[in-house]
Amino acid sequence: MTDIGIIAVGGYDEVGRNMTAIRCGADIVIMDMGLRLDRVQIHEDVETEKMHSLDLIRAGAIPDDTIMNAARGTVRAIICTHGHLDHIGAISKLAHRYDAPIIGTPFTIELISQQISSERKFGTENELHTLNAGETFPITEDISVEFIRVQHSIIDCVFAALHTPQGIMLYANDFKLDRTPVLGDKPDFDRLKSLGGEGVLAMITESTNVQRSGKTPSEQIAHDLMLDVLLGTEETKSGVLVTTFSSHIARIKTIVDAAEKMGRHPLLLGRSMERYSEVARRLGYIDYSAEVCGNRKSIDKALRKVMKEGKDEYLPIVTGHQGEPDAVLSRIANDSTPYEIESGDKIIFSANVIPNPLSAANRYVIETKLRMKGARIYDNVHVSGHASREDHWELLRMINPEQVIPSHGDLSMTSAYAELAEEAGYVLGDTVHVLRNGQELCIG
Repeated sequence: MTDIGIIAVGGYDEVGRNMTAIRCGADIVIMDMGLRLDRVQIHEDVETEKMHSLDLIRAGAIPDDTIMNAARGTVRAIICTHGHLDHIGAISKLAHRYDAPIIGTPFTIELISQQISSERKFGTENELHTLNAGETFPITEDISVEFIRVQHSIIDCVFAALHTPQGIMLYANDFKLDRTPVLGDKPDFDRLKSLGGEGVLAMITESTNVQRSGKTPSEQIAHDLMLDVLLGTEETKSGVLVTTFSSHIARIKTIVDAAEKMGRHPLLLGRSMERYSEVARRLGYIDYSAEVCGNRKSIDKALRKVMKEGKDEYLPIVTGHQGEPDAVLSRIANDSTPYEIESGDKIIFSANVIPNPLSAANRYVIETKLRMKGARIYDNVHVSGHASREDHWELLRMINPEQVIPSHGDLSMTSAYAELAEEAGYVLGDTVHVLRNGQELCIG
């Protein structure tokens, strides 16, 4: 019987730079190629186009895929489960090393295509294949990949089920079990249950929020929170700014809808705001009308108009929720734009702090600067896009895999998932495995 190998390339020592290789005999399928965003002090306004892959590897910003040189097989496909940079951000730096197609959902492939087009160091000529949730793509004569619809904080997110002669390998990064999403359909629970009935050899799954008790609330809860906060800010004519993830199209839709209820004109400001929203609009995921400004000149022009016509006429939705140095909110806090923060202005953070020390420090600095100018801070008007402990328990019981490999987290997260799996009857080192970057687990 051909052996199965799971190679932990990146994302097993940290949150970010996700990359896993699944080896079935001499055939290898790579899952994700992502950035570790804090290592280059970036989040969504990323500018790595001119950086060399070796420099990014040395910085710990992208997976060290040199370990693939020792892998006993040939890469047949690169599969990306969604469009977040910690899952696709290294494609333009690494994919050209493999003679293999890149497979993803329509939104994901469009974002990958844009990254490849803007790359300045390497030429990536891999074929791009679009696969919708619910569809299957043949990789080799014996191996195929099936996309299964799930929900996350970005549209068009899927699980990837790799069908091999040895059994099904389920790659389950990232997800939340959201039964009332704001955009798109709920996860395909029927298919997930039937997949569990067919028998899953191994499940590789995220562990990011496994230490959070309970269940992650639906995005509908964030929708209601945002409306409650924004519609409650109209007792004064003060300025209101909102900052959130540029890739969180559902959240941005909620904010735009709230702006209309407030009688304010929504403005999307930031390079990544422009990139994600325009792709979503072009592919038909959204139809809201909001002014979008991506470059610094057009952003400053828009903010100058806000100051001239009145802050109470506009609702700017800006980049910078993590305090990223060159994002729009940071420039506003540093008096580098025409927008002036005045006492009583409200800043709404519709995003949590990404769990690493640099993000926490940057966020603290920007909040402090804004408070010093008299701004009122509305913190964490947000629900996570990642599953919490009971969601993980539900998925684990639904899939009932023979082997479980937690990923997408540091050692505290992956080991916490292992403890959860033990509660479900798995045995550490036998049926649940904690890996570190660079290791290969052989099963089957």
